[in-house]
Amino acid sequence: MFKPFRELLIVRFDKTATTEKRIHFYFTSNSRQLTQNTMSQSQRITLYILILMAGAAWISISAGTSTVGTTSAPQAGFTAPDFTLKTPTGEEYTLSELKGNAVLVNLWATWCPPCRAEMPAIQKMYDEYKDQGFIVLGVNMTYQDDPFTVTPFVEEHGLTFPILLDEIGNVGTAYQIRSLPSSYFINRLGVITEVVIGGPMSEALLRTRIEEALK
Repeated sequence: MFKPFRELLIVRFDKTATTEKRIHFYFTSNSRQLTQNTMSQSQRITLYILILMAGAAWISISAGTSTVGTTSAPQAGFTAPDFTLKTPTGEEYTLSELKGNAVLVNLWATWCPPCRAEMPAIQKMYDEYKDQGFIVLGVNMTYQDDPFTVTPFVEEHGLTFPILLDEIGNVGTAYQIRSLPSSYFINRLGVITEVVIGGPMSEALLRTRIEEALK
């Protein structure tokens, strides 16, 4: 049966002094090694705890800084890319200044048959919902169109919502236009709620998307 470590250190030996020193050194060395191992284990535990705390803090910060709704992108759930354009008569509109309203940004061209086909429905929905804070920005892709055909097109269809001219393609690029028409429904906070690529859009589809953006 082993004696306690404390008793082992004070055992007297009948051996030579040299032997006693060797035995004393053996126990002293093991005692130091045990202390070092204990400290090393304690340091590792502390390190693990710090890593876990840092991970938890990072998750908490990441959860509170989501980019959805704050980053600009032409996708549902993101802030609509801002732009400033003019009408054929020189009146200027900036999208970000329309916050508080629901906005339909409709990208179109006079040579586009689906664009032409959906304009009466868009005009009808504009007349029906404009008093509730609904605005349509009809952005003509002028850099891909004949600018002299825009005003006759507007008059032909009796359009009363703002018609804007994208003369150098800034809006087409920002909205990553792939086909015409392209429509972006934006809520009162300036966040895109729905993207419709292609057309023509029906009155029923327009009504559903508009009412969602107005909420």
